[in-house]
Amino acid sequence: MPIVVVEYDSQWPILYEQLRSLIWPAIADVAESMEHVGSTSVPGLSAKPIIDVTIIAADHDRLQQVIQRMAAIGYHHRGDLGVSGREVFSIPTGSPYCHLYAGVRSAIAIQNHLVLRDRLRANRDLAAAYSRLKKELALRFSNDIDSYIAGKTDFVLSVLRDAGFALSDLEALAEINTIPALRQPRFTRP
Repeated sequence: MPIVVVEYDSQWPILYEQLRSLIWPAIADVAESMEHVGSTSVPGLSAKPIIDVTIIAADHDRLQQVIQRMAAIGYHHRGDLGVSGREVFSIPTGSPYCHLYAGVRSAIAIQNHLVLRDRLRANRDLAAAYSRLKKELALRFSNDIDSYIAGKTDFVLSVLRDAGFALSDLEALAEINTIPALRQPRFTRP
């Protein structure tokens, strides 16, 4: 599947809200929050046009309740797909297409989503640099997701390093981005 990075689309927050309206009522009493993350959550940032959603649970017991509730509304739990602390779901037929994750707030994989989003939202110059990088990589590696992601890794890690991530956490995130099977989960409908 070709890698396509497009200009920011003001419909992305609307698509996220549609997803939220489908999911949040089923988990509101067991989840802390439901967050629009990834590049589509940053106004003005170019992105692959796929909404990334992360559900935050207070602890592992609540996370298990989130997983059960998601199954009850048709979202198939696929496990962590090799990324500790980040659970992945397939979406039911008829739902807006997205990448859907869940985890506890303290998990490094979840912190990665939240901190990167917040840093890019807070710094327009940083977001513009990331946007340029993503477009360049998509053109250069239009059919090579591994090289596309590898090309973004140093940028992402530098943002997280500046945010105060520990060296061990940065190394763990770098390792995730070097294992092709773990890097980009295949989000298929069950």
